[in-house]
Amino acid sequence: MTNNAHDVRPAGSAGYEVRAVFILSIGLGLVGLDRFIIMPLFPVMAKDLGLTYKDMGLISASLALTWGLSAIFMGRLADRIGVKAVLVPAALAFSGLVALSGVAGGLGSLLIIRALMGFAEGAFVPAGIVAAMRVSKPTRVGLNVGLLHMAMALFGLGIAPIMATQLLKVLPSWHWIFVIAAAPGVLMAYGLKRILRSEPAPADAGRALGPGVSWRSVVRRPAIVANALAMACWLSAVTIKAALLPNYLTDHLHLPLDQMGFVLSGLGVGGVIGMLTVPALGDRFGYKRVALASAVLHLVALGLFTFAGPDVVYLFALLLLSSLAGAGATALTVGPLTGGAVGRPLAATATGIVVGCGEIIGGAVTPVLVGSLAANNGIGVVPVCAFVAVGLGGLVLALGVREPAGWGYGRRLEAVP
Repeated sequence: MTNNAHDVRPAGSAGYEVRAVFILSIGLGLVGLDRFIIMPLFPVMAKDLGLTYKDMGLISASLALTWGLSAIFMGRLADRIGVKAVLVPAALAFSGLVALSGVAGGLGSLLIIRALMGFAEGAFVPAGIVAAMRVSKPTRVGLNVGLLHMAMALFGLGIAPIMATQLLKVLPSWHWIFVIAAAPGVLMAYGLKRILRSEPAPADAGRALGPGVSWRSVVRRPAIVANALAMACWLSAVTIKAALLPNYLTDHLHLPLDQMGFVLSGLGVGGVIGMLTVPALGDRFGYKRVALASAVLHLVALGLFTFAGPDVVYLFALLLLSSLAGAGATALTVGPLTGGAVGRPLAATATGIVVGCGEIIGGAVTPVLVGSLAANNGIGVVPVCAFVAVGLGGLVLALGVREPAGWGYGRRLEAVP
């Protein structure tokens, strides 16, 4: 079957690839910043607004639930109308909503604002990932997807905790931090509009892979189901660490706020390193085997962290290693391993399903459950829960995910079977 016009990457597009991947990386970075900057502010917000551990889990879950639902359905829409038509409005929406987070006066308003923000970010992420894959040279698909996830980790897990804790020292209150965090998103949306090329919508994305292939058939594919379950486990670990480790470090290990922020920045530093290296290793050695090796490293780091004392440098190093491994496995799962199972015409649909299901389970259900466990059994259960999630993800990956033929998502972009 030959490619349609929209399936062909423009010839001689190396410069465009660099520009597009750069602005998309900034976009996913700001998604990460806007999503995770609330986490290191939780201890302060809890005292100000009277929030409990369970409330913190609910706030994280509200965004993740709507993010997941949006990703599932907006990925399909991006396949139909083009990724640019989804990306620009979504960027403007989540930037405005993060500013509104700063005017929240209680649990109810925070839940509503963060839920609406989840709809916008859930639309942005799968469309952004697929946009990067479509402009990439086949041998750089894993690397470029890794760069996008690297930016999300750098901004969300590296810059956000340091930015939040340092701005608390100079601003009148935590409310202003959200307003400051919103401004770059408007500029990023303008950059997307100027740089990213519009693509003609496929005549029939639902049947582009052949007779009988539809959105529902993508959902039922064993490879997509397995990738979605693995993604749920990876995101469970990320959400547990990002949402509840701030209180684990301050309440259980009794670290002051500035040391807590430094330790948490290990999540971002590790994510940056992992996203730069692990997906590129997958391009060379195979996506599944590299993802499995990452899962093992993640388990080792979390196991050591569970028994670690209040040694700031040691805690930082362990979180760095765990984030390095987890970020790499996440990028490989949601990128090449998922896209390679369906080919280009339904790539956004499949990516949206995997991201969406992962967010609903890992981002919405998990923090509520773990927050309740922490409220009833003590905050010390947090790293143990993250360890269990990673172990389950590694098992699903080993048993249910196949290596794309010839490690070949990049090659499958060139010719739809």
